[in-house]
Amino acid sequence: MLILIAALLAVLVGTVLQRVSGTGVGLVVAPVLSLIMGPGPGVLATNAATTCSGFLITLSVRRFVEWRHAAVLVASAVPGIVAGALVVRWVPSAWLQVAVGAVVLAGLAVTRFSPATPELSRRKAMVPTGVIGGFFNSTAGVAAPAMVIYSRVTRWDQHRFAATMQPVFMSMGALSVVSKLAAGVHFALPVPALAAVGALVLTVLAGIAVGTWLSRHLTKATAQKLAMALAAAGGVVVLLRGAATLVLG
Repeated sequence: MLILIAALLAVLVGTVLQRVSGTGVGLVVAPVLSLIMGPGPGVLATNAATTCSGFLITLSVRRFVEWRHAAVLVASAVPGIVAGALVVRWVPSAWLQVAVGAVVLAGLAVTRFSPATPELSRRKAMVPTGVIGGFFNSTAGVAAPAMVIYSRVTRWDQHRFAATMQPVFMSMGALSVVSKLAAGVHFALPVPALAAVGALVLTVLAGIAVGTWLSRHLTKATAQKLAMALAAAGGVVVLLRGAATLVLG
């Protein structure tokens, strides 16, 4: 039961942040669940949580979603998700986490500290971003850093980015769950599945309500800075989690 309570608290915080900035659930939930459930099952449970949160947040921001943009990102993510599911099955997760964290932080550093933020067209950057995001989502439960970097280099409006990410994260989460279950990855729940799903839905709805209220009081610049900070935090947590596993065994 304590595992479920800790997971739901993480989902609540993550949902609030995701409603405000476009990202948050995976970045907050993945480290918590990986610590209490183990890397493989923890990331799988995170994928399930992001599917639920993405779906429910999409309902509240659907008029701002760029649906064609989202569809291309999701379609591009499929190869990365499948590859990630296979890699998770055969490669030690700690090494994957160190690699993913390092790549994320390097990308954010280039975006943040370059004299002028590099600019790319969506046509050139969209498909590679989808593939990388799908791989990151499947291996570490955090596609958000790749998407945040993409939003910066393509000069994507923060408000529409935040909305469009919701169906993207929902679809990536669902595809990751299906591919991992097919590859033999699974986890056990401490309570009946129906009760866990009900608690998850109620928690996400509460987070959306709080996040919607907060979003009315934040500027786009503040929301964008929050998204970048969360992406950096996610990269650090993933890297440290992998390094700790390697050191401590």
